[in-house]
Amino acid sequence: MPLERLWAGWRGEYVDSDPSVDDGCVFCRILASGEDDEATYVLWRGQTTAAILNAFPYTTGHVLVLPLRHVADLEQLSGPEATELWSAMTAAVVAIKAAYHPGGLNVGSNLGRPAGAGIPDHLHVHCLPRWNGDTNFMTSLAEVRVLPEALATTWRRLRATWPEPS
Repeated sequence: MPLERLWAGWRGEYVDSDPSVDDGCVFCRILASGEDDEATYVLWRGQTTAAILNAFPYTTGHVLVLPLRHVADLEQLSGPEATELWSAMTAAVVAIKAAYHPGGLNVGSNLGRPAGAGIPDHLHVHCLPRWNGDTNFMTSLAEVRVLPEALATTWRRLRATWPEPS
């Protein structure tokens, strides 16, 4: 039996990145880039909040909802920011359910590096679909995730199911 190969070429950018280089907040760079939303995987922009795909997702359909303003903590949000953040999280859940029909979802935030935040200085909420059995031997033994589609495909699927603002 030949050795099976799993290709995840889009992860090369992450593997090759230099963690010692601090070139500012990745979220702020994406949102201010002026690039097309499809190229930067921005799913939606509101008055004070945005939703983007996680470039290094835990599962296919992993969405990040974040304030446009660079703040680290929930208590730093204004009333309108907090309201729109919650509304955008709800919209992300609706879009994920419509696009992927998962068995469940994880919605949450890691506040501060000790809590697991990879980008602790810009508050963001993870919304990601989960299925029975999505943690298998690849995750348990090899610490590897197998994702069935490219980020561009995920962007198109979620953008198509993103609800209109109410």
